[in-house]
Amino acid sequence: MDGRRRNPYELTEETPVYVISVAAQLSGLHPQTLRQYDRLGLVSPDRTAGRGRRYSARDIELLRTVQQLSQDEGINLAGIKRIIELENQVAALQSRVAEMEAALDGAAAAMRQREAAVHASYRRDLVPYQEVQQSSALVVWRPKGRQASD
Repeated sequence: MDGRRRNPYELTEETPVYVISVAAQLSGLHPQTLRQYDRLGLVSPDRTAGRGRRYSARDIELLRTVQQLSQDEGINLAGIKRIIELENQVAALQSRVAEMEAALDGAAAAMRQREAAVHASYRRDLVPYQEVQQSSALVVWRPKGRQASD
């Protein structure tokens, strides 16, 4: 959720507002078919206190999808139920991945901030160590005051 309070009277795709007769009309199915789909767990509408079914716009869309898969694609109801379950799993996993990506982005930003703070705390009077290149040159050191002829 985005942190804002929702208006309790605001209608969304998930708001259960349609009685079974209206849902049947909107989906193009017979009310008895809707009851059967509910019993099979294909489309599970919300219930009122008196146990009446209330369908949402999302439920109506799902009813149309079930009908299309059954009529046009020839998939049996058990297969449709499995498809719906798998689609729900995919949606849940996609949501979880998005949450994890957001958490990862937050952790990466915090790490960059801590790293910048560490770099800012370095002493500026120190010279960074650099690897000395190996050489085969011979250097002769002579203390001051001694001549080369000694």
